[in-house]
Amino acid sequence: MNDKDRRSMPLFGIGIVMKLTELTARQIRYYEEQGLVNPERTSGNQRLFSFNDVDRLLEIKNYLDNGLNIAGIKLLLDESVERETRKPAVEKKQTELTDKAIRERLRREINEAGRFGKTSLRQGELSRFFVNR
Repeated sequence: MNDKDRRSMPLFGIGIVMKLTELTARQIRYYEEQGLVNPERTSGNQRLFSFNDVDRLLEIKNYLDNGLNIAGIKLLLDESVERETRKPAVEKKQTELTDKAIRERLRREINEAGRFGKTSLRQGELSRFFVNR
C-alpha cells in the first residue's frame, strides 16, 4: 500500500478530528454541507475522516483565520483540485508527440530562425537533415 492510499483511508471519528483541528462538530458539519470536505460514512452513517480530510480542514481553518470567507475558500480549493487533475493530462499530451510532429516543429523552427528577431540554437546542428523548399 502506498502513501497516497494510506492518507485517503478513512480512520478518524469526528471527536478525534475535533481535537486535531480545534474545530467544533458544528463547524465540521457546516464545511461538509458546503462541499469543502467529504468524509466517508459507515453503515451506521457515522463520519470517518482520512488524513487528507484533516489536512483539508486545517487548510480551511487557516484560510478563515487569514480573513477569507467560505466562497473564497471554495474558489481556492476548486482551483487547486482542477490544477491537480489537469497536470497529468498536460504531461501525457507532451509525451505523445509523434516523430512526424517533432520533425514538423523542428522544420518550422529552422525556417523561422532569423525572422522577426528569432534565433535558433539548433539551426546549425539540424539544418543538414532538412531540404528547404
